[in-house]
Amino acid sequence: GEDTFAHTFFSTSLNFDVSVFELFGTLATGGTLEIAHNILSLTDHPAWNGTLVSAVPSAFQALVAEPTTRLDPKLLILAGEAFPTTLLDQARRALPHTTVANIYGPTEATVYATGWFSHENPDPKATTVPIGRPLAGKSAYVLDATLNPVPAGSWGELYLAGSLARGYIGRPHLTSERFVAHPYDQGARLYRTGDLVRRHLDGTLEYAGRNDHQIKVRGHRIETGEIETALLALPGTGQAAVVAREDQPGTKYLVAYLVTTGPEPADPAEVRAHLARTLPDHMVPAAFVTLDALPLNAAGKLDRGALPAPGFEAPDHVYTAPRTETERVLCEVWAEVLGLGQVGVEDDFFDLGGDSIISLQVVSRARRAGLALTSRDVFLHPTVATLA
Repeated sequence: GEDTFAHTFFSTSLNFDVSVFELFGTLATGGTLEIAHNILSLTDHPAWNGTLVSAVPSAFQALVAEPTTRLDPKLLILAGEAFPTTLLDQARRALPHTTVANIYGPTEATVYATGWFSHENPDPKATTVPIGRPLAGKSAYVLDATLNPVPAGSWGELYLAGSLARGYIGRPHLTSERFVAHPYDQGARLYRTGDLVRRHLDGTLEYAGRNDHQIKVRGHRIETGEIETALLALPGTGQAAVVAREDQPGTKYLVAYLVTTGPEPADPAEVRAHLARTLPDHMVPAAFVTLDALPLNAAGKLDRGALPAPGFEAPDHVYTAPRTETERVLCEVWAEVLGLGQVGVEDDFFDLGGDSIISLQVVSRARRAGLALTSRDVFLHPTVATLA
């Protein structure tokens, strides 16, 4: 209803289709739009009493971890990535009067396609919250490879109808691959999401992941092949593989594994700088690991389960102590949010395991210490020395 948009906290990137819903939903109904750099700006409000907050689950998890957060919105929308049931429990405790919604909707079916709301209870055995049922004006089909419906409880690919995009500009082959003829409505189309789901007997949809090489990190759908191609363009790189790891539940990040043609391992700083010139920030891996060879399974394909976890730790042998009060505070903040015992002023934030979500925590805690920063500052100045 219109009262949902009475006071919207707007921290969504304008490049994200959800921003259309928040921006025009609020302005078209005469509501107030409060613009902020990021979701953690809500920690500046001792008791924020607006009506609508929207975020990806990982960003909201960082927000509820802040002890000063006191929110009471009418509606909290979480979308863009898997929503752990553990986070739902946290949200219900922190926001007892708020309706929490888990929303699903690819850009090609702008904006939202399905939704689950907290007056329902997920399966007690589930680890993630369902993506719910189709919203008004949308239809959802769980189909097999021949576009036939699969039985309830069986996994299939999710196809959507209703308010679909017309296609991809200048990419007719991809358009015909993803937008297919509707088998049950002559003249209509379905969008093939590439997402694996199953429909429960009560009609709710459970999301399992991708059925192709796309992955989802921080609300962005990423084609790992694009990153691997960019890595192979770097001189001295013989093989490359990019995966999304979740070594700690709820913390998903990209890792690049490289096999070099020379005796020296790849320099993470050089590789990161190379990728940053050609790829958007969210496609630049958080860690780079050099291997003698990529592990293969019996079929000769990449054995993703055998890829080692990257080790994030401060390089003590090049430790440089803080020289000013600002550097001291930033070193302490970095060590706290990264879970490290010690951080030097020349250590690189991303080499230590930092990413866009952790940068929001840096911004929030630095602000409490009297230092005004933005997440973009951390990306542009990834060492304590340059940031200070």
